[in-house]
Amino acid sequence: MLNITGNRQLNLPKSSPIYTIESQQIERQGSKNVADVLKNLPGFAINDVGYGADIHTGTYYRGASTNQFIILLNGRPIGTNINTYHGATDLNSIPVGEIDRIELSSGASNIIYGSEAFGGVVNIITKVYNGSPQTNLSAELGSYGRQNYRGSYTGGDRKLNYRIGVEKYRIDNNYRVPVGAANRDPVTGNLSNADTDKISYSSNISAAINDRNQLDFDVAKIASRRGLVYFGFPLQRDRLNHDALNLGLNWRSQLADDQSSILNTTLSYNQDYFETFGPSGANSRTGKLDSQAITGKVDHTWKTSSTNTLRWGGELQNRQLNGSSVSTVPARIAFNDVENRNVFNTALFAVDTWKITDKIAVDLGFRQNFNSQFGSYINPSIGSRWEISPNIALRASATGAQRNPGLDQLYLYDTVHGWFPNPNLKPETGTTWTAGVDLAFSSTSTGTITYFGSSIDNRLATQAISPTVTQWANIGQVATNGLEIGFKQQLSPQWSAFVNYTYTDAKIQTGAERGLQLSFVPYSVAQLGVGYANQGWEVNLSTNYNSGTRRTFFNNPGQTSTDFIPSFLNLDLGARIPVSENVGVNLYIENLADVQYEKVNRIYSPGRTFRAGVSANF
Repeated sequence: MLNITGNRQLNLPKSSPIYTIESQQIERQGSKNVADVLKNLPGFAINDVGYGADIHTGTYYRGASTNQFIILLNGRPIGTNINTYHGATDLNSIPVGEIDRIELSSGASNIIYGSEAFGGVVNIITKVYNGSPQTNLSAELGSYGRQNYRGSYTGGDRKLNYRIGVEKYRIDNNYRVPVGAANRDPVTGNLSNADTDKISYSSNISAAINDRNQLDFDVAKIASRRGLVYFGFPLQRDRLNHDALNLGLNWRSQLADDQSSILNTTLSYNQDYFETFGPSGANSRTGKLDSQAITGKVDHTWKTSSTNTLRWGGELQNRQLNGSSVSTVPARIAFNDVENRNVFNTALFAVDTWKITDKIAVDLGFRQNFNSQFGSYINPSIGSRWEISPNIALRASATGAQRNPGLDQLYLYDTVHGWFPNPNLKPETGTTWTAGVDLAFSSTSTGTITYFGSSIDNRLATQAISPTVTQWANIGQVATNGLEIGFKQQLSPQWSAFVNYTYTDAKIQTGAERGLQLSFVPYSVAQLGVGYANQGWEVNLSTNYNSGTRRTFFNNPGQTSTDFIPSFLNLDLGARIPVSENVGVNLYIENLADVQYEKVNRIYSPGRTFRAGVSANF
């Protein structure tokens, strides 16, 4: 029997709201990847997950896009975040089999883990195994050519534990879609060029050097091949190859006899290689983005007194982009380009938490950045938490942030889309804030209510500057205000339930689209789930509501799109049937009502789908 425990916690001040989803809940939902998990959490609106998903439609957290919040693996950033449009971490490519839990946070976490986090921080924490070696295998088949195979080998003890895993996934996505849908084949009426084929490898080893020192090393390798569903173009059959490599080494050292002084030293390497390409021949086009980031970080948590804790450290990061655009399209040949660019960033950070009384704490923080391209700038933070009673606590936080343009946005022509770079782009700057209450009705019933907001100047987006030219630009200011509600309830030892609701008003304040909701961001999303688990038997029913998003198209200068897609409600059912103590059969039915709806920008769901599989451990 394995003892599985999590590690690598963020250990943030309590003024930072943290929402956690555990591995048990992840497994019950039948999630395929991290994007699947996040879509059931408060604050998230995920358009690029599920059948027919396209990377261009994005993931949003509290109105912020993927590149405006930070994704961590065991406390260190994954993805390079420098080829900003294609370079967002592909959440569809991260498997969930070895995840212990996922934590969402904001406030002081933005200061500690990066000033680019307008939305917040997502920390994916993998499992640690202590016990005899164990092999875990699963296989799953489903509608429209879906295949998913997983395998892992784990084991170890308190001094040394290890894990290796592999996952293979593919799907054809060749279901029927209505006239006018993106990538509709005019002959068959089916969704075309929406297939996905990926394989991922992961490994982790943790070694206790002595009672005070521990080393962790993890590696993840992903290879993804897929077609692109272009919502604003006729059927072009463009393809995307994405290869990613993530390496991380962490040394945790306890400097004092007690836990009052902990030093974490981290070294990581991330690489994302994207290749987009169109038809061969006279109208071929290819774009390549090879981005790499090497990061070193020292993070010291020091309890200086019984009422004061200081967390401080420094970070060095070098980001490199090698890119090229090659086209045989006559109108684009003149813009063929090769770019090799790099940017170096140094940061010093500190967050001091002062416990005024046993019930009230205040934290102050800052992050001083030195960027080789955009100079020196400081981002501050302030937060507080008041524990009114063991069951009720109030909290609030505010943080300044700056997100610099991606190197591709600044310098590299996108020959696949026909988008021009802009070396005169300014950084996005602004402030984010939260205020909320944490509730513990009982040991089995918890809830959070959070008001969140942000004001971002110089937001980056593509903009038509003539009928034939689209260019990256600072489109102006976007103000966001919203409400986030989440409740979890263990109704009985067998029954559990959760409900989340998020309202997001992401209003464009300047420019041609002034007064409009940010495209792709719905006003309302909600999730409700009920689960039953007893002696290996499991049944889970969940529903997702989306109020619909504003469509976006590539308009001529001065034109805007005010058209919203209709709202939709999705109902899913999952079950696990135990065959023996170590073997189970998994069954899932998605979209029980069999209603085909437009998810976002002419991309449609397939209606009711099925998948079934078997899992075993020995």
